[in-house]
Amino acid sequence: MNTLFDKIWDAHVVQKVEDGPTQLYIDRLYCHEVTSPQAFEGLRARGLRCFRPEKIFCMPDHNTPTHDQDKPIEDPVSRTQVDTLAKNAEEFGLTHFGMMNPKNGIIHVVGPERGLTLPGMTIVCGDSHTSTHGAMGAVAFGIGTSEVEMVMASQCILQTRPKTMRITVDGQLGKGVTAKDLALYMMSKMTTSGATGYFVEYAGEAVRSLTMEGRLTLCNLSIEMGARGGMVAPDEVTFAYIKGREYAPKGEAWDKAVAYWKTLKSDDDAVFDKEVRFDAADIEPMITYGTNPGMGMGITAHIPTTEGMGEAAQTSFKKSLGYMGFEPGESLLGKKIDYVFLGACTNGRIEDFRAFASIAKGRKKAPHVVAWLVPGSWMVDAQIREEGLDKILAEAGFEIRQPGCSACLAMNDDKVPAGKYAVSTSNRNFEGRQGPGSRTLLASPLTAAAAAVTGVITDPRTLLD
Repeated sequence: MNTLFDKIWDAHVVQKVEDGPTQLYIDRLYCHEVTSPQAFEGLRARGLRCFRPEKIFCMPDHNTPTHDQDKPIEDPVSRTQVDTLAKNAEEFGLTHFGMMNPKNGIIHVVGPERGLTLPGMTIVCGDSHTSTHGAMGAVAFGIGTSEVEMVMASQCILQTRPKTMRITVDGQLGKGVTAKDLALYMMSKMTTSGATGYFVEYAGEAVRSLTMEGRLTLCNLSIEMGARGGMVAPDEVTFAYIKGREYAPKGEAWDKAVAYWKTLKSDDDAVFDKEVRFDAADIEPMITYGTNPGMGMGITAHIPTTEGMGEAAQTSFKKSLGYMGFEPGESLLGKKIDYVFLGACTNGRIEDFRAFASIAKGRKKAPHVVAWLVPGSWMVDAQIREEGLDKILAEAGFEIRQPGCSACLAMNDDKVPAGKYAVSTSNRNFEGRQGPGSRTLLASPLTAAAAAVTGVITDPRTLLD
């Protein structure tokens, strides 16, 4: 009767506190530069070392510029944070992939692609989008800075066991519909609080049909529904993706690992606290129109009206549309946009660049559009060049920037100016998320590419062969 989540969680319980939290063993701690300095300082104050340093991997990503990474960082705050992580990693004997290191990139992209993230693991990071790693069949979730210190000191964490939810998506996704659209569709139906308190397992034909990159995108966005994390049961797609990667098991260890990983699935009679079901046929390419990821709609749809809303909901809805400069009932097709961003831990993988290039090929970037195409890692950058995608994109008027979180959030140079519209493949469209006063429309790489070459919001299916 056990769910996939139950199996992994129970295998990592060290002890249970009566009427309190569970002490959970953690297999992997990822550290970036923003949420780790206070944790390291706390260890110093208590005279502690990291309990199992070989389980901890560090890299800067939020503050890294996406150009001239071989030169000193100009912004003093960003430079201090990046330098501090390097010093802390050296002092505490931790593996550190710094800027210009070929293993550097966004931590939630690098973990899976290097084989550091494996099925059956418990994984934490001081970053909400740690949920990404659940795509590999792991229990992965974001934690606070004090909890980062706890894991560094003990390789354990105190956590309250979340409830479980299974979201099943029946059928096959249609033409031009990606994992990003699937996630935005779920959020539009369940709202940004619809999975609060739950750990979500994604299941069904549409989910099983996703590539590994697609599953990573889907699980990445679990947090935007309020979930503690999201996960997909490992299968042959997972094993094929992991095999041969740098930190993956080799030889006999590989065979043994796969035998165990094949047991990591919910039992046929598993009982979830909540079950939700969707039909893939109902989903078209999605785009957001408001200031939270749940305010999304099919690209051919119209912005909802306030009909049937309560007074408080109406007030919030009108405020959001006022910020975005949109009207209830309006269609977004043909709306002029200013910026396009391809990247982030949501859509900065090789598959996302292939999708973008499939629409850009043989076309030209709209002259007035500023486009930031940012690989999620140096490995992705290398793949882009090996496959000749950089040449296709260059001919269309695009350039590839250097890896980093970039315009997902306004913590580096890549900021969208006030009042400008950005079609973004990132994960959040809050007020000011991409820069003070910026207006973000979340979408898939295909929809972003369609906007980049036409200069307006466009249904990508009209440009696909």
